[in-house]
Amino acid sequence: MLRSYLNGQWRTPIDDGRPLLDAATGDEVARISGEGLDYAATLDYARTVGGPALRESGFRGRAGMLKALAKHLTEHLPEFHELSLRTGATPRDGKVDVDGGISVLFVYASKGARELPNGNVLLDGETELVGKQGTFGVQHVHTPIPGVAVQVNAFNFPVWGMLEKLAPALLAGVPSLVKPASQTAYLTELVVQRIIEPGILPDGAVQLACARPDGLLDALTGADLLSVTGSAATASALRTHPTVAGNAVRFTAEADSLNCSILGPDATAGTEEFDLFVKQLVTEMTVKAGQKCTAIRRAFVPAPLLDDVEAAVRERLGGVTVGHPAENVRMGALASLAQRDDVLAQLGKLTSAGRLVHGDPERFDVVGADAERGAFLPPLLVRCDDPDHAEPHEVEAFGPVSTLMPYRDAQQAVAYAARGAGSLVGSVVSADRDFTREVVLGAAPWHGRLLALDHTDAAESTGHGSPLPHTTHGGPGRAGGGEELGGLRGVRHHMQRSAIQGHPDLLATLTEDRS
Repeated sequence: MLRSYLNGQWRTPIDDGRPLLDAATGDEVARISGEGLDYAATLDYARTVGGPALRESGFRGRAGMLKALAKHLTEHLPEFHELSLRTGATPRDGKVDVDGGISVLFVYASKGARELPNGNVLLDGETELVGKQGTFGVQHVHTPIPGVAVQVNAFNFPVWGMLEKLAPALLAGVPSLVKPASQTAYLTELVVQRIIEPGILPDGAVQLACARPDGLLDALTGADLLSVTGSAATASALRTHPTVAGNAVRFTAEADSLNCSILGPDATAGTEEFDLFVKQLVTEMTVKAGQKCTAIRRAFVPAPLLDDVEAAVRERLGGVTVGHPAENVRMGALASLAQRDDVLAQLGKLTSAGRLVHGDPERFDVVGADAERGAFLPPLLVRCDDPDHAEPHEVEAFGPVSTLMPYRDAQQAVAYAARGAGSLVGSVVSADRDFTREVVLGAAPWHGRLLALDHTDAAESTGHGSPLPHTTHGGPGRAGGGEELGGLRGVRHHMQRSAIQGHPDLLATLTEDRS
């Protein structure tokens, strides 16, 4: 039975719970409770115990906590990676989730130590004088919100999804309540155990709820923040919850999106950019079995290059092995059989507008596992010769599925990208700077992040699907309209911006460290 960590102690539920199965074998890994929790008491503990204790340390003190925590978690990488295999993730996938999450802690620790003052107040701009005599002015400041950062997470990144929210919240001086997705909550629970054990963080700074969320939103106040990762439908439902809406709870969502990658007309077969586009597309289809909110769902190619790209992608996909993640395979399993069924249902909608040109979900080889008991699928490439069909721009198969489509010119490529109605990330692969500029500036209003990839930056590029702590993670419209990470912007997201008016000398004392 998975435990919850609440009010400074671990709580073991008394019900039998329901089983959580190994994604590759179907064996039971753990059980999760069907009980509810006293969320009002849990949030009150965070507000009255965790928050004040965190804010006693100031930004630099909390940066030190993050660094110590990151070092401590690094010592436990082997056990995290071993348990991560049960989620269907290969060792490569596990590093993206586990090591990537810990790296976010290191980055925010470094930013806090180098870029923030030793207090709890951040200035926003310079003091502006209002009176003619210079005795009255206004200074905007950011101060930590006195509530709780509640994070409702998705199944695909049980470690990174938690730590990328936790790092900026803790640095801002705001305690967190973690509500993991049930299917992979056992990995989140293990990491939280290791977070709590050394006593690096004060009591109440981090709490964990492995239980039903009933009543959680009802206990939120206008001083709290709700951060959600999941489907667009889930984000919409939580955003419009009466308590969330009525109390104007700070809300940010990172939802699924129909991210695109656009190949430039200059990138013909044989160019470095052509190869980069093909390699990136295959990577995004296969890492985490395509279960990434940032994965490429729509691949736009100049019409004359469509056949060449299809052939190159199919050739590379032909070398992808699928099987038990502990084996030497390129792609593991989806998170659950239910997730596999959902992907197949969405695939059916996509193929109504196009045709499957690589992969057969009924017949494929699985290494070291049973294809029926495990949640396996092969990489599936759909070709849609008429991108004016609605399905590729509205339907997301959250797995190893991408749709290949033609476009005529830069203007049409931008129009097709916009039909995703808001995305987390898009990429343009081209050595033609004028083409890249036109597409990037045209698509930017519809994207939270854009990658311009060519042979000059490929060696250091972190790739289409890898949000960094330095970059915005979120996007408009369908992508949820939220914003996470983005360096210190992520910290300020957990703070209240206020205008302070008074004598300039008084305003200058606002950031004095009097600890």
